[in-house]
Amino acid sequence: MGLNDQEQHHLGSQLEQIGALAERLSGDPEALLSLLRQVEQLHRRIQDGPFRSSLPADRNHLFTLLQGMERSGGWPYIPRLQLRTFMDLLQHDPVLQDSAPQDPEPASDPSAHHDLDHPLAA
Repeated sequence: MGLNDQEQHHLGSQLEQIGALAERLSGDPEALLSLLRQVEQLHRRIQDGPFRSSLPADRNHLFTLLQGMERSGGWPYIPRLQLRTFMDLLQHDPVLQDSAPQDPEPASDPSAHHDLDHPLAA
């Protein structure tokens, strides 16, 4: 059993509004990050509240529910882009590499490296 037609229509309308908000926020990563965090919080509230409390107490019914979930696409999950992965993606993006500040060319004069004798120099 899933959503009835009226519930599906209402949810679809709400999701379209959220999608439209995301489009309006295009180009504003901080605002989009806030939106993503709030969607994730909603996911967790539904998962930990109404969903968990509605799970069958009977083992056989729970097993049947889990089998149905697997047949219909598995557990709903909102994947997180790990910060390290995101930084790696940015590092390999040629557009960003072209616009990133470059380190100055090392000096060709060996006397310019007078700080090599410093105890912290490695």
